[in-house]
Amino acid sequence: QVQLVESGGGLVHSGGSLRLSCAASGSIFDFNDMGWYRQAPGKQRELVAVITSGGTTTYADSVKGRFTISRDNAKNTVYLQMNSLKPEDTAVYYCKGVAPWGYDYWGQGTQVTVSS
Repeated sequence: QVQLVESGGGLVHSGGSLRLSCAASGSIFDFNDMGWYRQAPGKQRELVAVITSGGTTTYADSVKGRFTISRDNAKNTVYLQMNSLKPEDTAVYYCKGVAPWGYDYWGQGTQVTVSS
């Protein structure tokens, strides 16, 4: 059974940094795109950043220049380095991996709270 497990969330002051990790277990295949999404209370889930298997990255405008997505293909792990955090970054952050046949696997989410 394939699972994506996020870690690294927590409470941080405005301007601080956090690094999220998402590790895949149980998979015998390499994910295509891997990405991070977030959902704040009362809002829809939104894309934060995506990285292809070849390393091409895409970011939401709201996080460009502050967040960096990376991946370790050998470990089937994706990371999100978040710097200069703002209170509006507060959300549950979810990891997603796209299987070669197109199925989306999601993690359970990790809470990020940025205090002002």
